[in-house]
Amino acid sequence: MHNIVIADDHPLFRDAIRGVLLKLFPEVNILESHNVDSTLDIIAAEPDIDLVLLDLNMDGMDGFNGIVKIRNTHPEIPIVVVSSEENRAIVLQTITCGAIGFISKSTEGSKIEDALMSILDGQIYLPPDIIRSSEDSSSQDKSDSGSTHAPLDPALVSTLTRRQLLVLEHIVLGQSNKQISYDLDIAETTVKAHVSAILNKLKVNNRIQAALRSSQLNFNQLLNRV
Repeated sequence: MHNIVIADDHPLFRDAIRGVLLKLFPEVNILESHNVDSTLDIIAAEPDIDLVLLDLNMDGMDGFNGIVKIRNTHPEIPIVVVSSEENRAIVLQTITCGAIGFISKSTEGSKIEDALMSILDGQIYLPPDIIRSSEDSSSQDKSDSGSTHAPLDPALVSTLTRRQLLVLEHIVLGQSNKQISYDLDIAETTVKAHVSAILNKLKVNNRIQAALRSSQLNFNQLLNRV
């Protein structure tokens, strides 16, 4: 059974997301909050939260600081921002601050279902129509999200073991833990352990940052060295 927090200050939207979740998972345990403080209280009281669906504009968020506050106190809990914002730079900034995905509130119900299924299966999710923005906006965003796209320090990459490099290569391909487990013929718990080690060694907050910053690596060359 999944334990999911819906953190949003609009009751009607919480009801809408609750309906989507109940359709997907009839036995899901849904907890609701209306600001950052009540979200932190719920997380502290419930040790097995699988996901927090976080509104970007509710009380206490203070821009992106609410994401950082939850990440700093509970780094093991995945956060997905659900917001009416549709600016590419804002989407990428939420990822830089530690979210593992972004769902626009204007997204169709069926696509929200697909996004949530992918996220709970260990995949990352970013809205394709937002990411495929024009060249003009893309050039502007580079200054806003440089830390997300900045190339990795070779010294950090050199700390990865061969197995961790293999797992990272599959993360760059957008594969879930389950898919990586199948392809590499290792237990899913082992994949999770490797992912945690990779994030720590590369000094990134989540899979999306790891994937974006590792996308230019020559894995064939790196794997031949170890």
